[in-house]
Amino acid sequence: MAKFKTTSGSSGEAHDSLEPMRTRFQKGAVIFSEGDLGLAMYIVESGEVEIRKKFGGEEGVLAVLGKGDFFGEMCMLEDEIPRSASAVAITDVDAIMIDQAAFTFILERNPEIAVRMMRKLVRRLRETTRLLEEAVGHEVDVESSGITAPPPPPPDPLARLVELGGGTVFPLAGKKETTVGRADPVTGIQPEVDLTGVDPQRSVSRRHARIRKEDDGTYVVIEDVGTMNGTFVNGVRLATGKPHEIKPGDTVVFGTVQCRFEVGEAPS
Repeated sequence: MAKFKTTSGSSGEAHDSLEPMRTRFQKGAVIFSEGDLGLAMYIVESGEVEIRKKFGGEEGVLAVLGKGDFFGEMCMLEDEIPRSASAVAITDVDAIMIDQAAFTFILERNPEIAVRMMRKLVRRLRETTRLLEEAVGHEVDVESSGITAPPPPPPDPLARLVELGGGTVFPLAGKKETTVGRADPVTGIQPEVDLTGVDPQRSVSRRHARIRKEDDGTYVVIEDVGTMNGTFVNGVRLATGKPHEIKPGDTVVFGTVQCRFEVGEAPS
């Protein structure tokens, strides 16, 4: 399991640091099975993991997780509960195993995990509410945060991001705000601008930033809470949560993905 160790700094004072437990699973290995007692969660460092669940005697795939994704987290929130699904390595997998003792330490240093866990729980609540309403035949008044994304709006015909490496065009959404990031199999949430295909290093956070169209027609970019690798406009790193105006021709970098912001009719 992940554990704490005591080290000494330059001042001679002792302080706690985390020594994570890294583990490897060979292709085909069952990391844990549905019904097992949950004792640890995992963060994928490399490889891919399938999350599987039995339905009517047959096992189906719920999600395929990759680098930076986490699973098995429910046991961090409740003590001694059985696993609700199985996890299987579909390639060789390197992962970090985290027990209860290390969980708080990790969250303090990687807030993106906490934010994604909350989004995942909200999505589960909304789905449970939907199923309950179908069962009872009327609306159920259950408080919800509304994080789950609605159906995608039509793209903005004028504003777009153009990835500089290969020229891929990402139209902004035809609404006030456009989310930028990578598709998240943990929460099931899809950003309007999904940079997964142009980010082989997975440097972009799942929910990395937002581009907002102001009432006067100008645009600003806002880095989201928990973003790990930064957002830059013309080489200047943005402060989290603070709007920064972007103009046509500006270079906007999400993690390591370089884009040019354009407004107006695309050249033929």
